[in-house]
Amino acid sequence: MEPLKHLLARAWDSLAEGWRELLTRSSGALTHFGAGAPTPTGADDQGFPSWGLLPAETWETAQSLVIRIEAPGMAREDIDLSVHGNALRIRGEKRSGRQPDERHYHLMERAYGKFERVIPLPHGVDAEKAEVTYRAGVITVILRKTEMIPPRKLTVP
Repeated sequence: MEPLKHLLARAWDSLAEGWRELLTRSSGALTHFGAGAPTPTGADDQGFPSWGLLPAETWETAQSLVIRIEAPGMAREDIDLSVHGNALRIRGEKRSGRQPDERHYHLMERAYGKFERVIPLPHGVDAEKAEVTYRAGVITVILRKTEMIPPRKLTVP
């Protein structure tokens, strides 16, 4: 019985560590999908999960900010991007392609429906000069900063 307790404790610790990392590093990626408010069970009326991940990464160069967002399985026409102040807003709808009653699911981990995610931007940007691409399920947005911040060499005393 003792080895089983140890095995269960290790599994629980691993799960807890995963949730801690998700909440601290990726909490913005956890996105609600669906037409209405989240349900207590985490699934919509058809049994689809109502929460999914839209993971992103951002970095900057001297002249611009680059944002990449994973949105696999989405059509270009179902993605809407806009800049509001110092934030990039991605809205859209991820569609399953068929009615749920046409299939007998054994596993359903993908969320479908309408969603919105807001990604804060650390600098003011010129949205008029934005460059957007969508390849292999990844949206890339390049935004020019309104204030150029060149790299600065620091000296070690």
